[in-house]
Amino acid sequence: MNKGLHIIASMLLVFTSNVSVANEDTRQLVKLPEMMQSHMMSNMRDHLVVINEILINIANGQLDDAAEVAESRLGMSSLKSHGASHMAKFMPEGMRQAGTSMHRAASRFALKAQEGDVLPAYNALSEVTSACVTCHSGYRIR
Repeated sequence: MNKGLHIIASMLLVFTSNVSVANEDTRQLVKLPEMMQSHMMSNMRDHLVVINEILINIANGQLDDAAEVAESRLGMSSLKSHGASHMAKFMPEGMRQAGTSMHRAASRFALKAQEGDVLPAYNALSEVTSACVTCHSGYRIR
């Protein structure tokens, strides 16, 4: 199975498994101090904005702009601006790993987008969103 189909199959498995327990949230609860919870939610909303900007840039053939946005706001270069070192100590190991995977994938996407080929860039972007799906499927915060 190619990588794209594997990712789609994984996402369908996650979504269909969550449908059967719609009334029961089985994700691990991560309790955060209120200020940290607000900070994390703000970061995640910004991540969605960034992914949207990346998609718009790709659609407009602006792969260099997509790469710059990805690296500066999602990639490994963005960790300090997100307060990652302060947040990490409140997260279980799996949640930290998913976050790190997302940031690393964003940096890999940026490099792939700079090469100028759309399909490999989309494939690399799917690794970013797959890390998001993994984290959101396994964890919830309060």
